[in-house]
Amino acid sequence: MFGTVLIANRGEIALRVARTCRELGIRSVAVHSAADEPLPLADRNVKIGPAPAKRSYLNAAALIEVALQTGADAVHPGYGFLSEDAEFARICEEYGLTFIGPPADVIEVMGDKAAARAAMTAAGVPVLPGSLHAVAEPEALSLAEEVGYPVVLKAVAGGGGRGMAVVSSAADLPAAYRRVRAEAQLLFGDDRVCLERYLRAAHHVEIQVLCDAHGNAVHLGERDCSTQRRRQKLLEETPSPAISPELAERMAQAALTGARAIGYRSLGTFEFLVDDDTGEYFFIETNCRIQVEHPVTELVTGLDLVAEQLAVAAGRPLPFRQEDLERRGAALECRINAEDPARDFAPAPGLVEEFTQPGGPFVRVDTHVRAGSRIPPDYDPLIAKIVTWGADRDHAIDRMDRALAELSVSGPGIRTNAAFLRELLATPVFRKGAHTTGFIDNLTKGET
Repeated sequence: MFGTVLIANRGEIALRVARTCRELGIRSVAVHSAADEPLPLADRNVKIGPAPAKRSYLNAAALIEVALQTGADAVHPGYGFLSEDAEFARICEEYGLTFIGPPADVIEVMGDKAAARAAMTAAGVPVLPGSLHAVAEPEALSLAEEVGYPVVLKAVAGGGGRGMAVVSSAADLPAAYRRVRAEAQLLFGDDRVCLERYLRAAHHVEIQVLCDAHGNAVHLGERDCSTQRRRQKLLEETPSPAISPELAERMAQAALTGARAIGYRSLGTFEFLVDDDTGEYFFIETNCRIQVEHPVTELVTGLDLVAEQLAVAAGRPLPFRQEDLERRGAALECRINAEDPARDFAPAPGLVEEFTQPGGPFVRVDTHVRAGSRIPPDYDPLIAKIVTWGADRDHAIDRMDRALAELSVSGPGIRTNAAFLRELLATPVFRKGAHTTGFIDNLTKGET
């Protein structure tokens, strides 16, 4: 196992990794920008740069320098920032640092939406009809007629629901194409665009996989991520209330087929859309990292996914087989964001003067925030994740409602989405598990 791990991230995921490192007897080195505080539980903290991410958490040269100066032999990138940057993974390897994630060439292929679609098509994994490469505007118009409207245009290098546009007619496509291309260049430095059929009513279901360097691969079940606002996930759960166990298993086998085909290694997630009308499922992307929603899988499997990541990166074979894994009960995760639902969910950063966490049986809170913390405006507004487990879905939902009611966060300018999440949990559509990816956007418009 590693002696020292550099945690190349911030916030709750950095603290999450530090905790597992401490349990495993691994020394951890954390970095922080001028806008952030040193990380509790890390064995050493190093100030990495000023607040802007490009000069701190995205500064690969500075991160490598800290790793070398502190004697780190591995780098854990968390999620976001450089976690899916193939070039950063290569740089780590060049300097003798183990990048805790899949190989750089795998990240490169799966981080390119067109290349990922082509790879999964070659592996026999279902993908939505559309392009297998970047398309110019005339080709997009022609392909859209062939696929049938509506279609969705996506930045090839995009992720996190950004750099996308749904197009309903040929008349709207040219303007949408140019807009997505401009956004792609601005956000990702890559203006390539691909196209695929858009499902009007779909469930977003993902499969967690774990693969080692010895040819072993298992899945850890599915997570339902259909509760989204503007394509940003707000609530995740397992098992999915929208699909049967039989369909979930077919999707899991498809994910493992795809993972083996590309030589995947480490923890990863294969994401699918399930057509609400036909029950067909289609691959959309792979997240080559640990995900925000990993705690729900941990609660139903009893596994520490960060520990499994570290073990695989250190070259150890998986200590279990598929038939050894058992999932029990149901789990939900709510993302608590510093945002104001009354102002169209505008960011609401500021000084946290009071922070009361929920507690009680089977309630988990992942957060780096405490009274006196300052939520900076420079980064993602996520300040905490509340996760609950129950013997069944209804029990987990009721427990989540109670936990959200206990949560209290206040301070100048601070607002959160906790009350909105409670309203969401109470809707009949959600309680029945009948919601699709458009549910929240319709809810906020008063359409459901």
